[in-house]
Amino acid sequence: MDLLWSPWRYDYITGTSEKQPGCTFCNILNDSAADEEKFILHRGRFNFVILNAYPYAAGHLMIVPFEHLQGPDIATSESTTEMMDLLRRSITAIERIYSPDGMNLGMNLGKSAGAGVAEHYHMHILPRWVGDVNFMTAIGETRMMPETLVQTFEKLKSEY
Repeated sequence: MDLLWSPWRYDYITGTSEKQPGCTFCNILNDSAADEEKFILHRGRFNFVILNAYPYAAGHLMIVPFEHLQGPDIATSESTTEMMDLLRRSITAIERIYSPDGMNLGMNLGKSAGAGVAEHYHMHILPRWVGDVNFMTAIGETRMMPETLVQTFEKLKSEY
């Protein structure tokens, strides 16, 4: 029998994780730890690229503005233009490293839209493969991750 074990997800699923007060992304930016420890792959002028701490698949990235804003409609054009440039760069990196069959790109603006961090907008880049949606996510509330965040970071870091 195979054992599927993802203890790092338990606190997230049950809502018992130690959440610091304030914005998750602002807390990451204000943390004195090295970018590698926070899984920040790249810092631009207006945005940074970071691994999703609770990924749906290996290579799940986010592009996050430095500025604490609820949506792109109130961001500067320089910030949104850089976000799109980083999106293009991230797509190229994911395609080169992971060779996915497709990708989901998107933003969830507001809690009712599914945003985990509703107060600070961000763009998700999620590689997808034919057949990767299986019963584990839909029924078992478990995702199958073939590598750790450290391994994902090491693979993608050279692309930025």
